[in-house]
Amino acid sequence: MAYLLAVLAALANALSAIFQRIGVQSAPPDTVMSLKLVRHALSNAIWFLGLAMIAVGFLLQAGALHFGELSSVQPIVASELLLLVLILGAWFRYHLGWREWGGSAAAAGGLATFLVVADPGGGDVSPARRAWIVVFVVIGAVSAGCAALGFTGPRWFRAAMFGSAGAVLFALSAALTKQFTTLLSVSWGHAFTDWVPYALVATGVTGLFLIQSAFHAGPITSSQAAITIIDPIVSVVIGIYLFHDHLHTADWRLPVEVVAIVTVVVGLLLLSTSPLVAGAKDESGAGDKLVRQPKRRRPDPVQGSPAG
Repeated sequence: MAYLLAVLAALANALSAIFQRIGVQSAPPDTVMSLKLVRHALSNAIWFLGLAMIAVGFLLQAGALHFGELSSVQPIVASELLLLVLILGAWFRYHLGWREWGGSAAAAGGLATFLVVADPGGGDVSPARRAWIVVFVVIGAVSAGCAALGFTGPRWFRAAMFGSAGAVLFALSAALTKQFTTLLSVSWGHAFTDWVPYALVATGVTGLFLIQSAFHAGPITSSQAAITIIDPIVSVVIGIYLFHDHLHTADWRLPVEVVAIVTVVVGLLLLSTSPLVAGAKDESGAGDKLVRQPKRRRPDPVQGSPAG
């Protein structure tokens, strides 16, 4: 049940990323990391559809986290990247070459292999307050650093950095969501007198703001690659530290896990050098904006043949 809900959440997140990207891609360049970008997003109906898909994805994710461990459920969302690539190819008619397919498969497949071999499990339902403080400080520092780097480099790099800043906050939100579902299972009244739901809202809103900047800063595949991979990896780390989830690393497992992580990194490098990620012009002349491509016409067998 937990794995099925996680896969459905991944699909909702992939659709949300596309709708949000379309909603902010026409904003002026100087609106990155500003309230002007938010106002622009609010003026587009399709952005609200993306927001609705976020809500659907959150509910599905909350259900999955209630039935499963943070370190095993959250990384399944890595399939979001494969679903995103599939949608870009099937509906938007983007040409997906070996870099897109190979990079996505390597990133998601490597992460899936790591999860199967490591087999995360265990965990405590009530982490200590001190542990929460450490997680908040570390995540806040990493997110701020990535956001600062988002103002430098080429478009794909800026999108990846803003995406990374939002991804680590989303990983923290997932941990807070798991804790919140635990509080709800005890008492609804008690859950809303605790600090957890309000911290969840704060981290979620901040992460959403950073993700909008990522979608606006550069190509969707670049930002989504960072979000999809960093979120589950950070979630595994948080799960181990905060909830005391454990990984199996004995005997042959550790070398396989190392190879799996290296495969993930290689997949990200392939995606980062893809023309689609780097923002090459598409066939519609719309630059790197996310638009549906024209149908490819097959060359006429007579007119397309070279002159003798």
